[in-house]
Amino acid sequence: MDRKLITSGSRFEREIGFSRAVRVGPVIAVSGTAPLNDDGTLAASGDAYGQTLRCLEIIRAAIDEAGGRIEDTMRTRVMLVDIADWKQAANAHAEFFKTIRPACTFVQVAGFVDPAWLVEIEAECFLSQA
Repeated sequence: MDRKLITSGSRFEREIGFSRAVRVGPVIAVSGTAPLNDDGTLAASGDAYGQTLRCLEIIRAAIDEAGGRIEDTMRTRVMLVDIADWKQAANAHAEFFKTIRPACTFVQVAGFVDPAWLVEIEAECFLSQA
């Protein structure tokens, strides 16, 4: 099967050695996605809701570039540095997935590469039309 690598242009991709997303056949895996603007700066400083929206915008763009649709998402993982922010993150998540309803997990983590990141999100898709 062909393997397609998707990049978002993040400096971390080359530095760490990963892709924003990888598509193999009908499966798309999207890496942990941080709340970064296109220029690499932090989006929505101090705002879990805004950071979650930004992560999901990046994820949707990666899925689109890989030939999928956001509706193909079957799982998301929302990682928060403070689980008390779960409702804000959940409200943003619902803006993308309320009718799609993928399997979803919210977990608290000790921290991220940048302490200003409040959230990172992963996603997995299965393309039924592939």
